[in-house]
Amino acid sequence: MKIKRIIVYLIITPIYWLGCLCYDKKYLKGKFFIRNRFSMGWKWILRYWFIQKIKGINKNVLFPVPPTVQFGNPKNIEFDVDYMDNFHSIGCYFQALGAKIIIKKGTIIAPNCGFITANHDFNDYTKSSKGKDIIIGENCWIGMNSVVLPGVELGNRTIVGAGSVVTKSFKDGNCVIAGNPAKKIKDL
Repeated sequence: MKIKRIIVYLIITPIYWLGCLCYDKKYLKGKFFIRNRFSMGWKWILRYWFIQKIKGINKNVLFPVPPTVQFGNPKNIEFDVDYMDNFHSIGCYFQALGAKIIIKKGTIIAPNCGFITANHDFNDYTKSSKGKDIIIGENCWIGMNSVVLPGVELGNRTIVGAGSVVTKSFKDGNCVIAGNPAKKIKDL
């Protein structure tokens, strides 16, 4: 058992230091970066550091992410590090231009979801309108192919049905919303 612990330490320590060179140290903690075993976060570092930092895909993102996810301004995204796997859902787009995207603890995001904080200016399509924050409450579930638009706030325990376009806030939470535009389907 002691030999196994030493071997794990000898493997994880260099990966940790590689992670510290490539990413912000504050993201290298939580359930995905357990120091005494080869958890998923260490695999993400090995898998994505070259693509991010050398090839330049998602190079401005301060934590390990795959090339299949796009970020507009990753510095405007706030989340709990224990739910970093939300940024590993294939095809997601986190715009965060001119405003923040705040994703609270316990939220799950399915593949191909979009979070848009700023639209194009209706009078000049080459410019963006002023951004508005998107706030996703605790223990929410954003279904596959959903889009959340500027200024939307979802309360705790809001489930967004697959393929929905969320244009307005549902601050009370504890509900299922779906459709285009999304409407409350039922309370939880």
